[in-house]
Amino acid sequence: MTGTTMTFTFRPVDPLTDAELLHSWVTHPKAAFWMMQDARLEDVERTYMEIAADEHHHALLGLRDGTPSFLMEAYDPAHRELAGLYEARPGDVGMHFLTPATDTPEHGFTRAVITAVMARLFEDPAVRRVVVEPDVRNTAVHALNAAVGFVPEREIDKPEKRALLSFCTREQFEKAVTA
Repeated sequence: MTGTTMTFTFRPVDPLTDAELLHSWVTHPKAAFWMMQDARLEDVERTYMEIAADEHHHALLGLRDGTPSFLMEAYDPAHRELAGLYEARPGDVGMHFLTPATDTPEHGFTRAVITAVMARLFEDPAVRRVVVEPDVRNTAVHALNAAVGFVPEREIDKPEKRALLSFCTREQFEKAVTA
């Protein structure tokens, strides 16, 4: 990264106001692992309305200088996504993030995003460990996850994919980002 530090803020996704933007992000070929390639605008609205109404799943937009720059989702893995696929512990939180495709990639941007997402999750003192389950073929995200302290545990079969179950404790994250 250059000498400038990227600063992000977060706000909840507004399913109706943000659907058009999110639709452009999740249907782009770069977002293939998001598995919404064929989604219609109404599908994206419905998905994020369901998330907004779900006490165990939250969607936030990451803003850079007030402009939506990425999507973050946090969920309770004991109730969503990973329920029954691993032994959830108190303090576990599941996470997804998506940076939109761009014609002008910025070196270090995605790593700054995942670092900000992790810092945001760990702001909650109840969060002890972040859990991710990316597609085993998504080598780019595996590298990013490792850079912020995730340690793969094992591959698991989810209904929609073969996933690499990985964990990151607060201590692992702090060690990785201050190294």
